Amino acid sequence: MPVQHHASETSDTTPQSDVAMTLPIPEPVLVTGGSGFLGINLIRRLLAHGVSDIRSLDLLPFDYPEASLPQIHTQIGDVRDPVAVNAILRGCRSVVHCAAALPLCSEAEILSTDIDGARIVAEAAKAAGVARFIYISSTAVYGIPDHHPLFETDRLEGVGPYGKSKIIAEGIVRELDSDAFPVCILRPKSFVGPERLGAFALLYDWASTGHGFPMIGSGKNRYQLLDVEDLCDAIGLALTHPDVSAVRDTYNVGAADFTTMRDEWQAVLDAAGYGKKIRTTPVGLVIPVLKLLEKLHLSPLYAWVYETASQDSFVSVEKIQRRLGWAPRYSDRDALLRNYAWYIAHLEQFQGKSGKTHRVPWKQGFLSVIKRFF
Repeated sequence: MPVQHHASETSDTTPQSDVAMTLPIPEPVLVTGGSGFLGINLIRRLLAHGVSDIRSLDLLPFDYPEASLPQIHTQIGDVRDPVAVNAILRGCRSVVHCAAALPLCSEAEILSTDIDGARIVAEAAKAAGVARFIYISSTAVYGIPDHHPLFETDRLEGVGPYGKSKIIAEGIVRELDSDAFPVCILRPKSFVGPERLGAFALLYDWASTGHGFPMIGSGKNRYQLLDVEDLCDAIGLALTHPDVSAVRDTYNVGAADFTTMRDEWQAVLDAAGYGKKIRTTPVGLVIPVLKLLEKLHLSPLYAWVYETASQDSFVSVEKIQRRLGWAPRYSDRDALLRNYAWYIAHLEQFQGKSGKTHRVPWKQGFLSVIKRFF
């Protein structure tokens, strides 16, 4: 896929993100949620950078080919378990806290994992003398906004347990921030790329089997995504940037090149080669149906997804470009097409599997019936 380059706002002739992983990273590095979609992409980036001691803590096994490498040290454990956290943290100099219970989990699980887990990991990291702590939050903290673009200073009002828990967790880790324990909070848009499944697998499945795809509303709204490689660039800068005062801040992270939902998702249908089209649906009719299906546990789509799908949704990334020198390389369309190409190439690996993480497709439920009409 073509790579979109965007000029950095720094005075340097070389964008900082191009050298994000050339500066030394304080190691060992702990990645919580290392078995997840972001976790494995970040770990592979750290490996490519030459980091010799990378640790992963996750409830799920680290079942990637990299598991056999001597640089990788994995532990199956819960971020809510202080014993497990302290054991894997011993001697660490950097922590990237990616672990989270996603919106398909129960409210109790989301609140305990995303709030208590963040507190336990951050407090243990500070006590262990960690030099840099990166917390992966979400733009879900902005809820359903009434203006765009969104800035880091905008009001926080998360939708549902996931968005609300991220707001609380941000407050917890920010209070622990100090000169000796620099905390960087990143708020990424929904990020995609190779190995991302979850809700995006709905689009890829329908496209690959020769079906069109329904879109809530007209599809003319501008909806920003993010390529996981660009997110890894941002994390790399937070781990290595020489200006610690710049690291100790909160940053939006999203694609700089994006258009409308209809145009970008149509690109996936075009790539599938069946001549299918995005089909628009009336918001007032579809959302009540999706609410009912969610309540009956017949659809994987949750409120924050279907209530924002027909609205503009994009954040300003000027701050991270200006302060950290981050320069995103991929457009929304590039990210979706890279993800779809990976989906097609690895289809046999996850057929018949489902779950609540981004590593596997989510069960379509009643949506698989609706699929027949597209």
